[in-house]
Amino acid sequence: MAERTPHQNTDAPNRQAQPATRAPERGAALSGNQGTESVPRTWCSEGNAGRHHRPKAERTGTSSPPLVQPRLDRIAEQAQQYPDMAFTTLAHHLDVAMLERAFWSLNPRSAAGADRVTWRNYQRDLETNLEVLHEKLVSGTYAPQPVVRKWIPKQNGKLRPLGLPALEDKIAAKAVSLLLEQIYEQDFCDFSYGFRPGRSCHQALRDLRQGLLNNGIYYLIDCDISSFFDNLQHDELLAILRKRIKDGRLLELIELWLKAGIMDGKELVFPEKGSPQGSVISPLLANVYLHEVLDQWFAEVVTAHCRGKAVMYRYADDFIIGFASEHDAQRIMKVLPLRFAKYGLQINTEKTKLVRFVRPPWGYDPTKHGPKPDTFTFLGFTHFWGKTKKGGHTIKRKTEGKRLRRTLSAFWQWCRDNRHRPLEQQHGALRAKLRGYYQYYGVRCNSDCLELVHYTVERAWHYWLNRRGGRKLTWKHYGRLTKRYPLPRPQIVQTWV
Repeated sequence: MAERTPHQNTDAPNRQAQPATRAPERGAALSGNQGTESVPRTWCSEGNAGRHHRPKAERTGTSSPPLVQPRLDRIAEQAQQYPDMAFTTLAHHLDVAMLERAFWSLNPRSAAGADRVTWRNYQRDLETNLEVLHEKLVSGTYAPQPVVRKWIPKQNGKLRPLGLPALEDKIAAKAVSLLLEQIYEQDFCDFSYGFRPGRSCHQALRDLRQGLLNNGIYYLIDCDISSFFDNLQHDELLAILRKRIKDGRLLELIELWLKAGIMDGKELVFPEKGSPQGSVISPLLANVYLHEVLDQWFAEVVTAHCRGKAVMYRYADDFIIGFASEHDAQRIMKVLPLRFAKYGLQINTEKTKLVRFVRPPWGYDPTKHGPKPDTFTFLGFTHFWGKTKKGGHTIKRKTEGKRLRRTLSAFWQWCRDNRHRPLEQQHGALRAKLRGYYQYYGVRCNSDCLELVHYTVERAWHYWLNRRGGRKLTWKHYGRLTKRYPLPRPQIVQTWV
C-alpha cells in the first residue's frame, strides 16, 4: 500500500489600504480620461502613462527607486478599494527594479527564443542589459521579436503549438504581468484556480470534491473549449482590459505581444487571433478573458436564473459546472455554446457532456437501482462514486486512463533510449521522475495506479538493462542491484486533497 505524509498550508496576511482624497478631482478634469473614473493617485491622460507628476519632496535630489513589493501592494490595495475604477498610469512602474524582479522570477532553464540569448548569458551583464531594456521601453523604441513555434505531441496524437519568446520579451511581459496581477487578483472569482498565485490543481480538486459532496449536486457539465489559446480574439481581449486599464503604453505593449510574428520553421506569420502558449503573460490574459466570458456570467446570470444550487470550478480553460436540478443543467447546456460563440470561442462537442453524478443508495444493486452513475475527468483524474468501509459511497479519484497509459509508455520508452547510460545516472533520473509523478497523482484512493506505475518502471528497467549486451541480468542479480539503487515506493503525498 502507499505511504502517507502530512501536508501543511500557510496563508500570508493582507495589508490595510489607505484611501487618497484629491486625485479623483484632478483625474475627472483631464480631457484624456474618456469619461472613465480613475483610481486615485493614478490620474493621467491615456497615452501619457509614466509621466505623472510626483510630489515636490520626491522630485528634489537623487534617490534610489522605491522597492518593488510596496508598490505592488499599493496597487493591489487600490484595486480592492475601487473595483469599478480604471488605472490610468502604470507604465512608470516598469523601471529597472521591476524588470530585475521579473528577470529573477523567470525559469533559468527555459529554452531560448529567436535571439538565442539564454537566461545565464543575460545574467552575466544583468545591470547593463536591464538599463538598455528600460531605455527602450521609455523611449518607445522597444519592439518584440518573433516568437519561435515548436510543436509538441498531445495525448490524442495531434500536435500542440508552443511559443518561445525572446528573453527580453519575457522580462518585459513578466513585469507587465506582475502589475496586472495585482489588479485582477482582486476581481477574479474564488472558483478560479488556474495560473494564480497561492492556488494549485490540488486545491481545485479538493474544493471540487467537497463542493459536490456538501451542496447536493447531482448533474455536471464537463466542458472543453476547442483550441482556447489559439482562438483568443485580440479586439475582444483589449476591450476587456480597457475596463480596468486605461494606460495607453501598457495596452500598446500587450497588443504588440499579441500581434508579434510567429516563426514556424522558416515561415514568418502574423496571427490575427490567439496568444502563444509559452508566453509568460498568456496565462494571465487567458484568465482575464474567461473571467469576462464565463466567471462573471455564471456568478451574476446563471446562479440567478437557476431553480436549484449551482456551482462551478475552473482551472484555466478546463471547468466543471454542477447543478442540483437536471432542468437547470439542460438549459445551461444549450446556452453555453452561444455564450462562447459571442466571444469567438467554440465548445468541443465531442468532449463536452452532461453527466448524471448521483450518489448510489446503501446496498446498491444494479438490477434494482439501475446502472452505475457516470464518471467525469478533471485535471488528469477520473472522479467516480466508490464504496467506503462502512458500506456507503463517497467520491473517489484515480489517474485518468489515457494519462496512465501515456505515463507507462513514456517510462518504457525512456528506459529503452537511456539503457546505455551509467547506472547512477539512470537511477537518479528514474527517482526524480517517480517522485514527480507521486507528487501530483499521490492523492487518496489512487494507490492502485501508483503501485502499477512503480511495478511497470521496475519491469521496464530490468527488461532494458538485460538487453545491453554481455552477461544476462537475472532477477536475482536485479534484486541485488535494486538494493543498491532502490526506486522510491508509491506514496500518498497530497493527503489533504
